[in-house]
Amino acid sequence: MTISSENPASPAATAVDFRTVDLRGQSLTLAALRAAVPRAQGQTVADAEEKVHHIIAAVRQGGFVALGELAQRFDGVVQYHPLVPREALASALEALEPSVRGALEESISRARRFADGQRPRNIEVQLGDGAVVAQNWVPVARVGLYVPGGLAVYPSSVIMNVVPALAAGVQSIALASPPQKEFGGLPHPTILAAAALLGITEVYAIGGAQAIAAFAYGVAATEAGPALEPVDVVTGPGNIFVATAKRLVKGVVGIDSEAGTTEIAILADSTAQPRLVAADLISQAEHDPKAASVLITDSEALAAAVRTELDRQAAATKHSARVREALSGPQSGVVLVDGLEQGIAACDAYAAEHLEIMTRDAPAVAARIRNAGAIFVGDYSPVSLGDYCAGSNHVLPTSGTAAFSSGLNVTTFLRAIQVVNYSRDALAEVSGHIVSLSGAEDLPAHGDAVTIRFS
Repeated sequence: MTISSENPASPAATAVDFRTVDLRGQSLTLAALRAAVPRAQGQTVADAEEKVHHIIAAVRQGGFVALGELAQRFDGVVQYHPLVPREALASALEALEPSVRGALEESISRARRFADGQRPRNIEVQLGDGAVVAQNWVPVARVGLYVPGGLAVYPSSVIMNVVPALAAGVQSIALASPPQKEFGGLPHPTILAAAALLGITEVYAIGGAQAIAAFAYGVAATEAGPALEPVDVVTGPGNIFVATAKRLVKGVVGIDSEAGTTEIAILADSTAQPRLVAADLISQAEHDPKAASVLITDSEALAAAVRTELDRQAAATKHSARVREALSGPQSGVVLVDGLEQGIAACDAYAAEHLEIMTRDAPAVAARIRNAGAIFVGDYSPVSLGDYCAGSNHVLPTSGTAAFSSGLNVTTFLRAIQVVNYSRDALAEVSGHIVSLSGAEDLPAHGDAVTIRFS
């Protein structure tokens, strides 16, 4: 494996330092591949855990007073109670720019159609006369949905969180987003408008790990306002502190996944268009200086052309400094592979949040990928489409967790409850097997609980 920084296309002072990881000519194990692909360095979940532990403890002990102190410390706002007044939601919707409202309404419509199709069916299996086992899908009672703030505004994340919860049949939905000093300590008005469009009235101006803690443990009522009741499931993307908080409260509540800073990988061959590859890498680098943008290819010529395009397009984009920092970080770069097989193996080892396929016969290649949050096939399915209007969900697992986690969907808010209904004769038919197995496990009372029914 060779790692280098190379960019001959432009002067070092202005070039994107998009590094190279060369895997060609090597037969690598899965562990070696996972170690080789670009990843963020520096601050890790372990580094954030101590800070998040303190925040969670403060919220549990101090309630709304602690939340107010954290809002002043992290967001620079004075806050007595974080519940957003309903009038503020209505005003935000009324003031929403018509073109943005139209775009949100179209995004909601497409997301609803996809979500409605995701709900699994209840099943009932008859294993014999009088022996019936069923599985029923039941929504959780209450959910807490987190919408990040920070460097950008994410009304689209309101849609991505709320729509599948509604499709699942959740009756109680609370939403939290960071308070913004420039908007009087309320979340961004576009986020409030999106919540109002979806009929969500319980909205809190709480950011970061403290929002996750408040959802998980609840906050008692004070003279300043009503209680924030604990939830059953917490979902939504965020920074490393949000992801760490979700990890720490998992078990107290369910979570969707540990969705941290965004990432994109593009599997491309010599047929890919460099300008499209570069544009898509930049689109995710725009989110955050720690965002990851990775190109996996067997074509040195494509890699060189993409570098040229990255320099040109990064210089022209609005958030140029942020984009350059993300593209030049250790979490980004080109991974050179011998061919398609090694490229697919590298994709599965990386387990990208967003994976674009820009190769010959892209649909067939996409069908072979095992690990990804979402797969975008061909030149006309960029990640930006999934971020806003594809109908798919953009709350997806990051940092390799797509190897075992799914993106946010209707089943995130459902529980599968098994129902066992046996008659006397049906139980008698298997009673001997139960007694034999309970004896083999040295749990005789299990067998007795069956035989007593026939004595």
